[in-house]
Amino acid sequence: MTSFVAQVLASSGKLEKDDLGTKISTLSRRVEEIKSEVCDMINKKYDEFLPSMQSAEELMNQVNGISGDLDTLKSCIENEVQRDLRVAVTEFTELKQQLEKNTLVLSVLRQLQEFDTAIENYHRALLEKKYIVAAGHLEKAQGSANTLKARKGCELKIMKALSTELTIQKQNLLYHLGEEWKKLAVWKLPPSKETDGLESALKTELHLCSAAPKEGISTGPLLPSVLQALSILGELNTKIKFFSKVLLKYVLKPLIMYPSLHPLVNEQTGQSVVLSFHCMDTKLEHPSPSTVYLKLNTVLEQLHKHLFDVPLSEPVERSGKELTVTLAEVLGDLIWEEMSDCIIRECLVHSIPANSSQLEQYEEVIKETEQFEQTLKEMHFLKGNSTDLLKYARNVNSHFASKKCQDVIVAARNLMTSEIHNTVKISPESKVVVPKLPNPGTGNKVKMEKASKTLHNEMMNLENERQLDQHTFSLPICRISDSVQKLMELAYQTLSEAVVSTHQCAVQLFYTVRNIFQLFYDVVPTYHKENLLKLPQLAAIHHNNCMFIGHHLLTLGHQFRHHLPQPLCDGAATFVDLVPGFRRLGTECFLAQMRSQKAELLERLSTARNFSNLDDESNYSAASKAVRQVIHQLKRLGKVWQDVLPVNIYCKAMGTLLNTAIAEVINKITMLEDISTEGGDRLYSLCRTITEEGPQVFTPLPEESKNKRYQEAVPVYVQKWMTFKELMIVLQASLQEIVDR
Repeated sequence: MTSFVAQVLASSGKLEKDDLGTKISTLSRRVEEIKSEVCDMINKKYDEFLPSMQSAEELMNQVNGISGDLDTLKSCIENEVQRDLRVAVTEFTELKQQLEKNTLVLSVLRQLQEFDTAIENYHRALLEKKYIVAAGHLEKAQGSANTLKARKGCELKIMKALSTELTIQKQNLLYHLGEEWKKLAVWKLPPSKETDGLESALKTELHLCSAAPKEGISTGPLLPSVLQALSILGELNTKIKFFSKVLLKYVLKPLIMYPSLHPLVNEQTGQSVVLSFHCMDTKLEHPSPSTVYLKLNTVLEQLHKHLFDVPLSEPVERSGKELTVTLAEVLGDLIWEEMSDCIIRECLVHSIPANSSQLEQYEEVIKETEQFEQTLKEMHFLKGNSTDLLKYARNVNSHFASKKCQDVIVAARNLMTSEIHNTVKISPESKVVVPKLPNPGTGNKVKMEKASKTLHNEMMNLENERQLDQHTFSLPICRISDSVQKLMELAYQTLSEAVVSTHQCAVQLFYTVRNIFQLFYDVVPTYHKENLLKLPQLAAIHHNNCMFIGHHLLTLGHQFRHHLPQPLCDGAATFVDLVPGFRRLGTECFLAQMRSQKAELLERLSTARNFSNLDDESNYSAASKAVRQVIHQLKRLGKVWQDVLPVNIYCKAMGTLLNTAIAEVINKITMLEDISTEGGDRLYSLCRTITEEGPQVFTPLPEESKNKRYQEAVPVYVQKWMTFKELMIVLQASLQEIVDR
């Protein structure tokens, strides 16, 4: 080639144009010949898969030689021909275009050479299990192929062959890396049908191995090599994402959810370990935070030690710079959010204290949470200073208040939806036990002492000789639902809890107690609606319940007001506004029952055929039956309401119903136009039955001897009683006696 260039150059340093054109044409033919040979070789190698190593080397030598000749010729044209450029610009432009075309073809040939070299180096590195180097060479080959794609005029057949080769080799490398990854982390999972539950967790095992390969000629540890090669190929995130999902589902979440499940670490020979699980007997429904943190740390420490303590760095051949991120950080980003949510939901929520006296003990849980997060940070599984998990643990006062309020509302609702007929008897001596409240502040105490002394002196001066009975403002003896008594005790206990709680918690608990009574007002009449309409006893008990609650609400806020924070202590702590609503609720329910009973009485009396023509046996029989049914109904009500309603309410209710029946009888009899002697006698007989058995329905107390006084006071409770007695006299009197009266 040197002699060829010497012939091209003139001895005086000047080029003959004809001679130059001839030589460039010669060079063009040579370039085309080499191009044809190279393309043929590439096709045979990557498309037809024919061995041609020696031919390729010869072609490479020819390419290198002709490349040098072209560079020399180009330099001569650009330097020597400048003086004659104006004269032969057209001719030399054509020559230069031809030269640039040849240069472009040569560039393509160089890219093909680099591609081939990268593939050859990739094969050698793969055989030696130098996965990082192999991945780097594959990336270089990809770069060369991309450059060729960007150039116009490159033969489509060659590009198709190169792309196919790249795809095959990349999948080949991924297969080898996948096989190595399977050796590093081997899962033994339960059958697909058993995907949930403690039993499936017990059948799960994880084998971890970070040892270097026993075979091959790898120059470094296998683990970093495999992971970094996967990172270069962009497949590491896919592997870690799948690993994180399996880890969460079969390991981390079961350890959090099941108190009896514990990890078992079995160290194998070399650098491998087996993680399995076993059950330990426990009576706990939910695990304690310390136990959960210990179990999770055990698993994560083994993962960090055997698999994830690997820095992910870029290959030196590619950029020369290393990344600071570790594989543990990648896994931590994938599992932390879901794992922390599970810890909060399954563990921390249930560890919130049930009462304020246990809040100080919860500081230990906060410290354990801080230590758990610090351990994860040291292993690079966690980044940042404050996480949702730690924030939740530190915000225990708010969570305690919310949990306490929720528990109180749930307990209250369960009491409201329980059976009403389970009752307890209350009397003026009955009291709700209130825990001893702390003394008010010193300043308030002095003021209260002064005020009490002044009030005492004033009362001494104004004291009357006659004093009210100590039970004047007490609730009368009656029966209320056991659930309502427990509901009121719950309200007192909750307010007592509010007294010793923080400001925010106290306010929240106070308004929770108000919500209890508002919930009662809405839930009980709706939930027990059908029974309250059908069963007279339940209506009476519900009436008593509402009066009992209203009675306590009058003073409930006053008892705790001075012990609660502002603004509650300034007058906001009151329940008095709820009292009218409860009294109205109980009254309306009982009045609805009274209307129902009145309607039944009138319906029974409607079968008496207006008490007319009683000398007819069938008419008398119907009237007698109606009267007996009325008396029977009143006696049944008297037994149902006995010892349930307060005596005064009982007597008023029974008197009203008896008065309704008597008024209807009086109305029917007075409407009769003509009464025969026999009919009058029979009417008198029916009325005498009412007057004799009517008082017997007044049995407010279980002791018969104590009911006599109420039976004698029938005229007090039955408005038409004396009128009815007068009617009986008229029925037995003669016309003259009636006129005389």
